[in-house]
Amino acid sequence: MSPQSSESGSISAEPAQAPRSVLITGGNRGIGRAIAEAFLAAGDKVAVTTRSGEAPQGALGVSADMTDSASIDAAFTEVEKAHGPVEVLVANAGITRDTLLLRMSEDDFSDVVETNLTGAFRVIKRASKGMLRLRRGRVVLIGSVVGLYGSPGQVNYASSKAALVGMARSLTRELGGRGITANVVAPGFVRSDMTAELEEETQQRYLESIPAGRFAEPEEVAQVVRWIAGEEAAYISGAVIPVDGGLGMGH
Repeated sequence: MSPQSSESGSISAEPAQAPRSVLITGGNRGIGRAIAEAFLAAGDKVAVTTRSGEAPQGALGVSADMTDSASIDAAFTEVEKAHGPVEVLVANAGITRDTLLLRMSEDDFSDVVETNLTGAFRVIKRASKGMLRLRRGRVVLIGSVVGLYGSPGQVNYASSKAALVGMARSLTRELGGRGITANVVAPGFVRSDMTAELEEETQQRYLESIPAGRFAEPEEVAQVVRWIAGEEAAYISGAVIPVDGGLGMGH
């Protein structure tokens, strides 16, 4: 909605959006923490799931295991008591078990899919109950450029992230008429403790493949997540939004 002009010709600001109940899985570090801090800065009531209980200042930390439905239900119950029904869900929690296909065990594959994909299903299913009652909601799935671009040694991870696209689009068709949107934000290489530990030669090889010539900052991903979960993006659903400096364009 565009700002409205007053009789004097000046532009009046939109009314501030009421604080929403926001839950970010895996929100204690990296991209998840930056996302939590972005929503906190916007004045929202933020909760994060963690395995350790640590949370950004101002956020509610709740313990949850993405592979355990009972644990997830308990976490949502705690958040709902403190902040009300979850209106914005960011499914960010994920793991990697990188290795080449012929060395990848079935457990390496299934553990990643169980956390990254089935874990997302579990939290979305639980969050949807409240969203359907409210007749509004935002689901943001944190994918990856490798979900569509592919990456050697990441058959498990890339598969789990690619599947999030089908999940978001199916949710859009199923829940879109209830005021609920579902989108995928797909980061590329992001500056983090993990990338900082890479050998200089490896970092340089990655950088040469990125048209922007640099890694993303976690905050750059977080701002896109906050925007796609906002009122400005209410008519966007089932989309994949890359934040990758042009690495995966065309995929």
